[in-house]
Amino acid sequence: MTAQEIRSAYLRFFKDRGHVQIPRSLLVPKDDPTTLFTGSGMQPLIPYLLGAPNPNGNRLVNSQTCLRAQDIEEVGDNRHTTLFEMLGNWSLGDYFKEDQIKWIWEFLTGQIKLDPKRIYISCYIGNESAGIPKDTESAAIWSDIFKATKLDAKQVDIGSEEDGYKSGEQGGRIFFYGDKNWWSREGSPSQMSSGEPGGPDTEMFYLFADVVHNQDYGKRCHVNCDCGRYIEIGNSVFMEYLKTDSGFARLPKRNVDYGGGLERIAAAAIDSPDVYRISLIWPIIKKLEVLSGKHYDANANAMRVIADHLRGAVFLAVDGVTPSNKEQGYVMRRLIRRAIRFAFDLGIEQNFLEQIVPVITEIYVQDFPEVASSEDKIVDILVKEEKAFRQTLRKGLNEFNKMYPESGTRGVINSKTPINKMTSFDGAGVFRLYDTYGFPWELVIEEATMRGLQIPNNWKTEFDQLLEEQRERSRTATKGEFKGGLGGHSDIHKKYHTATHLMYEALRRVLGDHVIQHGSNITEARLRFDFSHPDKMTPEQIKAVEDMVNDQITKDLIVTFEEHPTKEALEDLHVLGAFGDRYGDTVKVYRMQKAGEAKPFSLEICGGPHVEHSGQLAEGNKKFKIIKEESSAAGIRRIKAVLS
Repeated sequence: MTAQEIRSAYLRFFKDRGHVQIPRSLLVPKDDPTTLFTGSGMQPLIPYLLGAPNPNGNRLVNSQTCLRAQDIEEVGDNRHTTLFEMLGNWSLGDYFKEDQIKWIWEFLTGQIKLDPKRIYISCYIGNESAGIPKDTESAAIWSDIFKATKLDAKQVDIGSEEDGYKSGEQGGRIFFYGDKNWWSREGSPSQMSSGEPGGPDTEMFYLFADVVHNQDYGKRCHVNCDCGRYIEIGNSVFMEYLKTDSGFARLPKRNVDYGGGLERIAAAAIDSPDVYRISLIWPIIKKLEVLSGKHYDANANAMRVIADHLRGAVFLAVDGVTPSNKEQGYVMRRLIRRAIRFAFDLGIEQNFLEQIVPVITEIYVQDFPEVASSEDKIVDILVKEEKAFRQTLRKGLNEFNKMYPESGTRGVINSKTPINKMTSFDGAGVFRLYDTYGFPWELVIEEATMRGLQIPNNWKTEFDQLLEEQRERSRTATKGEFKGGLGGHSDIHKKYHTATHLMYEALRRVLGDHVIQHGSNITEARLRFDFSHPDKMTPEQIKAVEDMVNDQITKDLIVTFEEHPTKEALEDLHVLGAFGDRYGDTVKVYRMQKAGEAKPFSLEICGGPHVEHSGQLAEGNKKFKIIKEESSAAGIRRIKAVLS
């Protein structure tokens, strides 16, 4: 079965058992500021797992796209991806262990036709000090299933994963682990706080019998080994406990939360330990072979990185993210740039993203039509980032080769130079490539690692020190000027400074929250403002910003400030600040707000000075006017504006 067929079969299987299919949530969580991305299928459903009634009922099913940026460095082997789909089904106070376990077994072996002899199980070993018993109930259900399939159902107590590497499989089929088979938002039972729910889980693993255990991952293999011999294909969480001040109590309504990685189930279905050969990814690989003229088997690492990262970037674009230097946009930019860097290794040096995106949209056209309908937008976003980065990449790599000629080409160590005698890499080298050539420091380090250069542990300390020294030189060079680019303290300077705050907020409201200040300069004649935005502003957007600023001037906003602890200002008040600025323990927060209105129009960190109310900007019948909008750097726009 293809991955697409597996997805459809799964949704149909559980809908036939009374489940309502719910749509996927966006990759960027709307109401969860604790995380950048939706990283599991259950994440958007936490309120309902905690007891809130769901309008769709108490049996739910879907396939949720997820992104885990923490896996970015692992991508390149045969099983790690940053983007993946999680097949999920939930019981909110309805069915429990027996139905869930029997159904998921029926789906995996009856619908997908996985070989029962290759499926292994883990269950929770219990926690005596917390009063939580061993999950013998789940183990007994599994034991009956295996015996009915005429398979030995030997149970083995493992404990920790470290114990697993020591003791090995011992001929078992059902294995008991500790914290590995316990789920809560806060970790193990001992880490949970009062009021938190949790419960044991049972996980399913598929054995790739032809994979030989690699002892780099431990002396002996076991189902939770990282060597790739086993892969997890499903996890059923049985949420039935509540942490209290006196220990653990049973929840009045017990929940089931199942999650199974579609990509991994699809790999098991074709009996391939290489997840990149499934139907959701393999077409991208084949296109890369055509574009590069090279074969996958000899270039697997590079092709895997490109295929994975561009799938992730495409879905991020669909869900409203654009490349930037902050949060989700930063991760998206890193995915795109790493893909471009690895494409460079394959000899694909330009304009390849517009050829890859249609391949990805075609893969998802039936099941996620929003991807195909966004194709033009996706191509536009990714191609602009590609064009902006390729020039930086070429310059950076050329300079890298000049600085470290003994390192040879990427991934190939000069055979005449033993690795222990190679040129040492340091923070100064990273800083030079970053500061002079705009080469992202993450790629600098990755490049050095791939070339076999020795990287000292203190490189980041040295890099940060040089970066701070450069900032201090910049401050000294502008000594006497007001922080933020203010060239004086006259009345007109204050007016332009106030107008800058109003314009910054207007830009974010018109263009989007990705707009971040990257520089400001104010003279008696005009204001100048640099900000992150991928496109040239349209005349309509320029007029909308002008109208919004002039409207706030007409409203005669009151301008006040208060001092706040920096952490409180940034995290609790969510104030704006200039990108890259470092602040002390406290900051001034300027508020521009109309009397009687509940919320300020502008709330921003600044040292001042400003006018006392925005109406002063209109003195002499003047209005705010943008006189020029242009590119300042890759992904950075520049506005010049006047009061006239």
